[in-house]
Amino acid sequence: MSVTVLVGSQWGDEGKGKMIDYLAPDMDLVVRFQGGDNAGHTVINDNGVFKLHLIPSGVFEEDCISLIGTGTVVNPSVLLEEIQSIEDAGVSTDNLKISSRAQILMPFHQELDALMEEQGGIGTTKRGIGICYAFKDLRKNLRFEDLLDEEELVKKIKEFLPVINSFLRVYEAPELDEDEVIKICLDWRDKLKDRIVNQHELIHDYIKKDKNILFEGQLAAMKDIDLGIYPYVTSSNPIAAYAAVSGGFPAKDIDEVIGVAKAFSSAVGAGPFPTESDDEQFNIIRGDGQNPDDEFGARTGRSRRLGWFDAPIVKYTNEINGYDALALCKLDKLDELDKIKICTGYTLDGKELSTIPTTSELERVEPIYEEMPGWLESTTKIRSIEDLPQKAQDYIRRIEELTDTKIKYVGVGPSRDEMAT
Repeated sequence: MSVTVLVGSQWGDEGKGKMIDYLAPDMDLVVRFQGGDNAGHTVINDNGVFKLHLIPSGVFEEDCISLIGTGTVVNPSVLLEEIQSIEDAGVSTDNLKISSRAQILMPFHQELDALMEEQGGIGTTKRGIGICYAFKDLRKNLRFEDLLDEEELVKKIKEFLPVINSFLRVYEAPELDEDEVIKICLDWRDKLKDRIVNQHELIHDYIKKDKNILFEGQLAAMKDIDLGIYPYVTSSNPIAAYAAVSGGFPAKDIDEVIGVAKAFSSAVGAGPFPTESDDEQFNIIRGDGQNPDDEFGARTGRSRRLGWFDAPIVKYTNEINGYDALALCKLDKLDELDKIKICTGYTLDGKELSTIPTTSELERVEPIYEEMPGWLESTTKIRSIEDLPQKAQDYIRRIEELTDTKIKYVGVGPSRDEMAT
């Protein structure tokens, strides 16, 4: 038995979907443990190209259970659309399950999110994620278990709807009709009731039976609500320890933590991004959006902000997560560059820093760069790290030194099999 947690080690969009798809054939259970449909995992395999927003990337393995876990917030309408798109591609979703304790993201969460953004937000995806988590803490949400008890469902809607309507009145938005909300929920119940399971029972049963379990994180540590670049963060904890918290099992049972990083840096949305660069070489890396691995957001479609590899950030997220291994994705995107920079540290007001500063200070830091020669040859056909061009291996080893990690996987293309190990 092994319990593996896979998380992003930068700002998100590192290639987690590819890595989960690569590891899933050896797994019995894949669990999405936090977040909602505000981000996406791009998976490219023999079944096609998929941008998954809620469904765990293990769904393509027929002998693997894919569980949307307790720590998530789930818009049932989005989930049903995603299920349909996967089934339309000929892939069964029979093994897709939802934790009975997962939070239900309602249409009014999205509406309030959009209204708040209009008043001056941080550039959210307006999917209602933050609002749903906020109402979770206010204890004014539904969980999937409520769909299975109509009497309890109606009781809870009657209790919290006046609170929701009071928020809507502040923004001069139309108030909600109680009967309409109940009707929507009962429709979701009819379509999803057979997928709702007791997560605690399932996970502990698999642990006792020595099964292989993979916990799938969304976004990355720099977007963590507590440890990231607050307030430019997500509304949950996309760090390895939260897999145990939301999974309801001891953290000591985690056997391996895998961090996923790009061979450069990217970010979507506002907030500090020290190595962001307008160097024309990033036009090569970004692409034009025609390819599934071009640098455009899987959820938003927005062009990503790009920059050089930021070693202090990955070292910091390693300290948070404790990586047993690092997966370095998209190395092939650097194949055509004659010179490559690595950020080895920062200065602030002329002084070199020894740690990651506050968010406002991170806006003002100056990156310290080290320049390395590019390898100027294709890596896409290579399947062993030892067979990569020597200059590519030098780049990988330098990243290991600067981040105090061990790179076990190197992505050299978007497809599952395009991996050097």
